[in-house]
Amino acid sequence: MDILTHKENGILTINFNRPEKKNAITQAMYQAMADALRDAETDVAVRAILITGKPEIFTAGNDLEDFMKNARSLAEPDAVPPVYQFMQALNESGKPVIAAVSGAAVGIGTTLLMHCDMIYLAENAKLSMPFTQLGLCPEFASSMIFQQIVGYQRAAEKLMLGEAFTAAEAFEIGFVNKVLPLEALLPYAQQQAAKLVALPAASIRATKRLMKGNQPAAISAKMTEENKYFSAMLNAPEAKEAFTAFFQKRKPDFSQFN
Repeated sequence: MDILTHKENGILTINFNRPEKKNAITQAMYQAMADALRDAETDVAVRAILITGKPEIFTAGNDLEDFMKNARSLAEPDAVPPVYQFMQALNESGKPVIAAVSGAAVGIGTTLLMHCDMIYLAENAKLSMPFTQLGLCPEFASSMIFQQIVGYQRAAEKLMLGEAFTAAEAFEIGFVNKVLPLEALLPYAQQQAAKLVALPAASIRATKRLMKGNQPAAISAKMTEENKYFSAMLNAPEAKEAFTAFFQKRKPDFSQFN
């Protein structure tokens, strides 16, 4: 199974399990995670959620072959594709969500972290949001949330240039809670989740609700706004050139576009 889910001692663990494809995410994987999050929301036995990958890779982002195969349906105005269901479920989760990240977290692999409550990175983690490099734009409210966390100029650098940044830099700009040696990452994240489980569930939910305030609604609105741009740009010449270049293993040429 490409997504592993496991419930134990009050913790739901969601694990990317497609290492042979660098944990690239398909629509089926998004659906599995969306279903798991929605199930957890009504399961009183689940008091904390942990999202993780493999030691060598968190996720390479969207599986581009699967993504392009479903691009037409993803761009339909009334579509609620699995990726959108997953991110909406993450945005609306009333339970604390922890991410434990090692290796690369590309595109949505970094975007989804912004919707988590606590983020822990291994020293080998490398984050990136290469949307502009693909002729696209930020997704799932990253244009709003990231600058709220790290400040406008830092967010502009990462979102406009789309270049990867290290775990140390992610910590320095205030994006993540802690950077740990690889072997210590998962045990530490599990320990933090266990602390949450041991506390009164109602208190944790109320604290999260109060901290989030009206943010979930604002995030949903921004997600809708970004999706309009993203869907239009997905079928534009720039994106077609970027994806063609990717599959041809060459550098894209955007000089022909205004």
